[in-house]
This record gives sequence, structure tokens and C-alpha cells, in this order.
Amino acid sequence: MDGGDSGGGGAAAAAAAAKWRSDASRAFQYYLDRSTPHATGRWLGTLAVAAIYALRVYLVQGFYIVTYGLGIYLLNLLIGFLSPMVDPELDPSAAADGPALPTRGSDEFKPFIRRLPEFKFWYAITKAFVIAFVMTFFSVFDVPVFWPILLCYWVVLFVLTMKRQIVHMIKYKYVPFNIGKQKYGGKKSGASSSASKD
Repeated sequence: MDGGDSGGGGAAAAAAAAKWRSDASRAFQYYLDRSTPHATGRWLGTLAVAAIYALRVYLVQGFYIVTYGLGIYLLNLLIGFLSPMVDPELDPSAAADGPALPTRGSDEFKPFIRRLPEFKFWYAITKAFVIAFVMTFFSVFDVPVFWPILLCYWVVLFVLTMKRQIVHMIKYKYVPFNIGKQKYGGKKSGASSSASKD
């Protein structure tokens, strides 16, 4: 009989833990959804997390492999953020099916759709910095390396990758940012249009 009671207690504890996990996940998603329109605040928070991580690595004078891995991952995210959803170079048939980049001046305007949207880009960067920060508390990740070589290798990798991405942008004539693009005015207010009719 005692075995049945302890089994029921274990099931109740598991159910309580599952309910707590579900409630915590729902609350996290609620606040994540509420932060969506506040891009400036989100990026300032990420900048603060990145500064805390950099301070931690500077004070500990270690975890350069973790930082290098983080840099490679951030570079990969940046490439996804700067790339179009449908890359005409990789899959010309998919470019004809879905939203594609205009290739001639006479083509109709098609908005730039990123492979990695801004919100997912921000979330992945923030999560990466938090995970890297937690990793700095475990000595198993503090592998002794000569960090200037890692830094030089990362800079070379960054330059070559960005060069390739810029050549791709020039070849397919797209700009992944809104800076410098023509802005069109919307309709005038209803009061001014009704006044002109009278």
C-alpha cells in the first residue's frame, strides 16, 4: 500500500512540475510577444547582456574558445539576416514560385524578405549571449588558447564572408536595409479630401 501512495505522490509531483513548466513557458512567451514592437528597447537590452558577457570574459581572462564560438555563431546569424528568403543563386525555380528580388528596372516592386527576420535575429543573439555567459561559470569550457590567433582568424573569416555577401547584393541588386530607400506618402486624411469635394 505504501508503494501505491508513493507512486501517486510522484505522479502528483510530476503533474505539478509539468503545470509549473507550462505556466512559466506561457508567461515567458507573453512577455516575449509584448516586447515585439519595442525594437530599440530589445536591442538595448541585448547590448547590456553583451557588455556583461564581455566584462565577465575580461575579468576572468579566459573562455576565449567560448567567445570564438559565439563570434562564429553571430556571424552565421548576420548572414541569415542579410540574405533574402529566396536566394536566386541557389534555387532559381523557387525564386519563380515565391517572392523574388526584382532583376530589371521594369519589374514590379517586391519588398525585401529576410531569411532570418529581425525578431528571430534578436532573440537568437540574446539567447547566445546568455548561454555563453552561463558557460563561463564552468571551467571545462576554459580551454587555454592563444587568443590573438583566434581573433585574427575570426576577422579574416568576417571580411571574406562580408565580401561575398556584398558581391551577392550587388549582383542581384538588393539592399537589406530601409536606409536610403524611397518612401511613398499614404492617402491624405479624410477631412482634406472631403473639403476638396465641396
